[in-house]
Amino acid sequence: MSLPKDDAEVLAARWIEGVLLKRDVFSNVERGRFRSDKGEVDAVLRRLDQVPWWSFALARHLFARERKALALAKGLDVGPELLWAGRRALVRGFIDGVALHLAKPHGDLAYFRSAKVALRRLHRAGICHNDLAKEQNWLRGVDGRAYLTDFQLAACFKSRSRMFRIAAYEDLRHLLKHKRSYAPQALTPKERKILARKSLVARVWLMTGKKVYRAITRGLFNFTDREGGGRRLVNDAPLLLDLIRRNPEVRDTAIVAFADRRTGVGLYAFVEADKAALEAQLRTELAAAKGPKPPEHIQVVHALPRNADGKPRTEILQLVAMNQLDLIEPMMASETDRAFLKDILEQRKNLRDRFNFEAADLKLPTS
Repeated sequence: MSLPKDDAEVLAARWIEGVLLKRDVFSNVERGRFRSDKGEVDAVLRRLDQVPWWSFALARHLFARERKALALAKGLDVGPELLWAGRRALVRGFIDGVALHLAKPHGDLAYFRSAKVALRRLHRAGICHNDLAKEQNWLRGVDGRAYLTDFQLAACFKSRSRMFRIAAYEDLRHLLKHKRSYAPQALTPKERKILARKSLVARVWLMTGKKVYRAITRGLFNFTDREGGGRRLVNDAPLLLDLIRRNPEVRDTAIVAFADRRTGVGLYAFVEADKAALEAQLRTELAAAKGPKPPEHIQVVHALPRNADGKPRTEILQLVAMNQLDLIEPMMASETDRAFLKDILEQRKNLRDRFNFEAADLKLPTS
C-alpha cells in the first residue's frame, strides 16, 4: 500500500528521514526533521503506507482520531504540535524528553504537579486522551515538565457530557496510578479515594471489552505493546536471557527492544563479560539451543550501567539500542556516568538506522 500522491509529494519535499521509533500493524512512527514554514524542526512522522490490509480500516480510524485531537490541542503546550496532516500521514513536533518508563521520576513532585496541569488543560479543551495507563504515553521533558503523546485513542467532546466526565475521570485515575508508583508519599486523601474507585464504565470494560481487545490484538493481530517491544520482548527475551547466562564467562545480561525497518522489532542484548570475542561464541550457543530467534545485536560490555539497587539501567540501554543518544544526556548525573557509558556508546552495534542527532548532542568525555 502506497501513500496518496499528494502525501508522498509533501513528504518528499519536506521530510528528512531519521530513526524508526515504532513499527506495528497500525502505523510506522519515525523521528526525523520537517521543513516547516518556520524552518527545519525536529519532528515525528506517523504513516500508514506499510500497514497490512487486514488492519488498515482500524489504523485509519486511529489515525483520524489523533489528527483531530492534535489539531484541537494546538497551543495548549501539553503535547506535540501538529505540523502537517495528510490523508495517510501526519507530522507532529518532537518533544525533547523521554517516556515515563525510561525517566522513572521517583519522588519528583514537580513532575506530577505539571502532569495534573497538562491534563486539566487538555480536558478544558474538550479532549480526553483515553490511553494514559501506558507509561510510554507520558513524557518527561528536559525542562522537567510532563507532556502527553500518542493521541490515537483520544476523544474530542463538544460539551461536558456524562461520557466526557467519565473519560476525564479515568484519565486522572491513570495519572494517579503513575504517581502512586513514583511518588506514593505525595498522594492526597482525595487522590487515594479516586484510585480506589474505578468508574462503572472502567469496571465493565475490564470484565468484558478488555478481554475481547486482548484476544483480538494478541491473537488475531499478534500484537503486544510492552514498552514498544512487542511479543519478542515479552515472550522471547526471558528465554534468551536464561540461555546467555548459562555461559560461565557471562556475569550478567540485559535485553532491550528497538524498532527495525526490516524486521519490525529487533532485540539487542548487552552482555557483561571480559572478552569481546564472546559474541561469536554466544551466537553459536543460541543457534545450537534451537530456542527463540537470537538477538539481532549482541554487544559485550565491561559492565552494565546500574541503578542504586544494582539492577541494570535498561532505560539507558534502550536509548542506546534505538540510537536516541541525545536523550541520554539529561539522564547523566555526572562526568563519571558519561565516562562509564563512553565505551558502550562507541562500540554500539545498531548502526543501520542512524541520524545526526547522535554523538554531537551527547557530551562524551574525551580520551
